[in-house]
Amino acid sequence: MPLDFADVAPDGTWSRLMKSGRLVVGAAVLLLIVGTCLATLPMTLRAGPLFFDGQNSAIKLEAPVLSSFARGFGTDVLGRSLLGRCLIGGVISLGIGLAAATISVVLGVTVGLVSGYRGGWVDSLLMRSVDVLYGLPYILLVVLFKIALEPPLRVPFGPTGANLVVLFLSIGLVSWLTMARVIRGQVLSLRSQPFIEACRAAGIPQSRIFWRHLLPNLIGPITVYATLTVPQAILQESFLSFLGIGIQPPMPTWGSLASEGLLLALNPVNGYWWLLAFPCILLAVTLLALNFVGDGLRDVFDPKREAAKV
Repeated sequence: MPLDFADVAPDGTWSRLMKSGRLVVGAAVLLLIVGTCLATLPMTLRAGPLFFDGQNSAIKLEAPVLSSFARGFGTDVLGRSLLGRCLIGGVISLGIGLAAATISVVLGVTVGLVSGYRGGWVDSLLMRSVDVLYGLPYILLVVLFKIALEPPLRVPFGPTGANLVVLFLSIGLVSWLTMARVIRGQVLSLRSQPFIEACRAAGIPQSRIFWRHLLPNLIGPITVYATLTVPQAILQESFLSFLGIGIQPPMPTWGSLASEGLLLALNPVNGYWWLLAFPCILLAVTLLALNFVGDGLRDVFDPKREAAKV
């Protein structure tokens, strides 16, 4: 039975958070990765050619050296530290993922709520619009957004800034469709529940029903999908960078680093495995941690799960 979110005692929120093993483990791993990337970012940018934008022919394609921090992940074809580029790439990848997920969740939740709760011609109009957008090729939409938005954004943000802004806008503006359908389905299910009918019979305003009774019962699907949208956006950025319409060199991301190292790592004569292994490991661990965080948040904040325990 759905539960009014106000009935869940706020004093026990922190204890429920700490009791969720998946949430604690996922959050700890995620904080470790994000904290390391952010804490070492100034050092990696100041370290010069060894880390980011230079070339050092003496250490090109050198295997990982455990005794050296800079070369702990080895070096790439230009002699740049793979560790430094992975740290910088992590900041960019996670930033794009969070920005795109925010846009996607805001649009998807808004459209899904309005469509599912209002019904009628509003529902038909919004859902047919979603169907039309679903029918358009994803890459075509991204290319169109890039062509339309990047030139005007180069003036205030510069070429690199415009590239970043256009990328997370493009991913976010085409990733909300599934979210809208998921939320609409949940709202259609909830609005026929007795507690919503009781709210209407009691004369409670529509806005209060939205914020007090409907949204709290959607926290589970929203949090899970939001945490899944971040890795989805990171993977989409990787694919777009591989096609040459994503992050442009020399800016690194985990996806572009994996794409650059793929052929060299799979070379049957002399495979440079570290060029592919370390970016993929960081990406996989981050995606797994985000999934753990989403499942943990759903267990803690979903009122329907709390109602089952009462």
